[in-house]
Amino acid sequence: MEDQPNEVMMRSLLRAYYWMDESLQNGLQQAGYAPRTRTQTMILINISNGITRAAELARVLGVSRQAIQQQINELERDELVTQIPDPDDRRANRIVFSEKGSALINAALQTLRESEQTLSQRIGWDNVANMRRALAVDWGSVIGERHAPGRKRSVG
Repeated sequence: MEDQPNEVMMRSLLRAYYWMDESLQNGLQQAGYAPRTRTQTMILINISNGITRAAELARVLGVSRQAIQQQINELERDELVTQIPDPDDRRANRIVFSEKGSALINAALQTLRESEQTLSQRIGWDNVANMRRALAVDWGSVIGERHAPGRKRSVG
């Protein structure tokens, strides 16, 4: 362990996440969108990745179902998402983008691509390519095989 860096990787990953999220927020505001909370941007990104049930969003983000529903309701009030009956489960709804929400997520994805371009110019194309590869590799099961309560499928 003597050759290990002093800083744990989690801090660096969080710092990188905050940099991307704040760049995203700034890009969306420049595009004319109202600021969103980190939780809301995570909800929107997860919906764009196909996670469309509130209960699943809550599990993935590690927050309560009530907290997620509150954020979804706010996104719905702002006409970014709508809730429709889930054809596979009558008790559940699916969260889908409205026309306004589709435009926002497209602007968000474009902002993220531009942020990655800027990052590549700043730290080097090879570094970003290596980071992308390292993050895309299957890291295997969680150490200890247990998941935090409420996050049964957050890693997979």
